[in-house]
Amino acid sequence: QVQLVESGGGWVQSGGSLRLSCAASGNIFSFNAMGWYRQAPGEQRESVAAITNEGRTYYADSMEGRFTISRDNAKNTIYLQMNSLKPEDTAVYYCNIGSAYVNGDHFVLDESDYWGQGTQVTVSS
Repeated sequence: QVQLVESGGGWVQSGGSLRLSCAASGNIFSFNAMGWYRQAPGEQRESVAAITNEGRTYYADSMEGRFTISRDNAKNTIYLQMNSLKPEDTAVYYCNIGSAYVNGDHFVLDESDYWGQGTQVTVSS
């Protein structure tokens, strides 16, 4: 059993910032990475960013430079600092825990079936 709880979503104006948190608990010892994903209404879920226990990171091309993923291993928690938010960032943001292999620029993440309930981010123009 693994539990993931996202928090920190809200409503902001375009150009604003939010910081999301995802706390993991339960039997998580077999995983070495966590990631953020988002899904807008009528859209496919997309990867946003991921981070390994060693601190290696991955960002989707459209997020890099505006979003920053970080972690606190002692708290089994990851964060997503989102700056310069745009209306197209509006979505439900989810976190997932999985297994990652990183070799240079290659970042392969095997998602688990464990997902949080999501936290809503709404950006108005």
